[in-house]
Amino acid sequence: MPEQEKKQGQLIQAFGLQTAIILVVSSIIGSGVYKKVAPMSEALQSPGLVLMAWLLAGIVTMLGVLTTAEIAGMVSGSGGPFAYFNRIYGRRFAFFYGWGSFTAIQSASIASISYVFAHSFNAVVPLPRLDAATEKIKVLGIFYPFENLGVKLAAVLLILLLAAINYRGVRQGGRVSNIITNTVIASILLIIVLGLTMGVGSMENFQTVASAYPPESFGTGNAGILTALFAAMLSAFWAYEGWITLGFMAGEIKDPTRNIPRSLIFGTLIVIAVYLLINFVYLYVLPIDEMIAVAKDTNKIAAIEVIRRLFGDTGVLLLSVLIVVTTAGCTNTTIMAAARIYYAMAKEGVFFKKAAHIHPRYHTPGNALIYQSIVSCALVFSGSFDQLTNMLVFVQFIFYGAVAVGVFILRKREPDTPRPYKAVGYPVVPALYILFCAYLVINTLITDPRNAGLGLGLVLLGTPFYMFWTSQNQKKPDPTVMDDL
Repeated sequence: MPEQEKKQGQLIQAFGLQTAIILVVSSIIGSGVYKKVAPMSEALQSPGLVLMAWLLAGIVTMLGVLTTAEIAGMVSGSGGPFAYFNRIYGRRFAFFYGWGSFTAIQSASIASISYVFAHSFNAVVPLPRLDAATEKIKVLGIFYPFENLGVKLAAVLLILLLAAINYRGVRQGGRVSNIITNTVIASILLIIVLGLTMGVGSMENFQTVASAYPPESFGTGNAGILTALFAAMLSAFWAYEGWITLGFMAGEIKDPTRNIPRSLIFGTLIVIAVYLLINFVYLYVLPIDEMIAVAKDTNKIAAIEVIRRLFGDTGVLLLSVLIVVTTAGCTNTTIMAAARIYYAMAKEGVFFKKAAHIHPRYHTPGNALIYQSIVSCALVFSGSFDQLTNMLVFVQFIFYGAVAVGVFILRKREPDTPRPYKAVGYPVVPALYILFCAYLVINTLITDPRNAGLGLGLVLLGTPFYMFWTSQNQKKPDPTVMDDL
């Protein structure tokens, strides 16, 4: 056996159903559960409508989960949607998903969530800043790399620390997610119970609309209300983002064809229930007008203001620590899972070759983790976090819709292929999800062409890389190759 092959390790199936569910939950619950209720309240000015937006966004997310789970049960290779798209559309389309994840979707998620971590940490332990003149130094005319440098360095250190933990073993990364997610869920449930029993809130708060209700965006008809409701749902979608990441680690899930669909469904249901309960408590404790005031103050976080009402400054300190823990957990899961995309791409010959290397001792895609960390850290210093997160949802829903279309394609092309899980409500559920994805993409192109164009540009930027890598690797696509991933 060649020396190079001796040094190549293998991915190990380390996670059972329970840990897989934990990974789904931890990949979803990040900063959105603490922040998004405020802008949604400002848009809708009605507690009932805000909660409806959370519910509808959860239902749409579940439509996607129920649809995607069928393909996840059929295709067990590492890389998640990259493996799905390779099977459905071929290597070229799969590459553009993977490249989009590398330059925008997953790397931007890591950068953004780690930045929220650092901001929350800064609220507990103030971090140093440079002088005003240095912070105003521009790079390329648009970036301020030295602005809030202490926060950015803390975000980078978190990325590097979690990458190192996951480099040294998948079980270590899984243990971190288990500990953090259990802590977060227990803390959120405690907030829910205390918020409902301490006598600070009231149903009157929840049943009372804002003093300026209805907002101008409602117009004079139901169409305006639906448009505003949809806009508020976009905020909720950021909070629900991340459910698909478990598929990236299919090669490390025990009995993946059964456990991935089950964990996707159960994990997402848990998150929907938690989001509905905690957002009800927010609006039960804090009147809608005060929540709107929070949305207008960029230095405030909705959950912290609710906790301040319940427990005073001591509670604020504890919640700030909880947000630090939550965002660290979400960052950890995203780092651990997303690197598997680039490992799968490299095995297909459409990414940096060294990303296909599995560490012989730790059994992790170490090089893929390193490449991902470099891009994520660079995005931290770019400082364009709001822009990245806005385009992230747009780009991701293009590929979500493509996965759902793939269910129809594979049903026709491979009718006899075993399906451990079949999409509930087929063909209605997948069709509804496709229509929703199409509407979101078209609506974003019309209402936010700048961020939509930037997102598409970053994806298409991979074209010369794809041409180079395919010219270096002239092998024909092998329909069985995904079985070996």
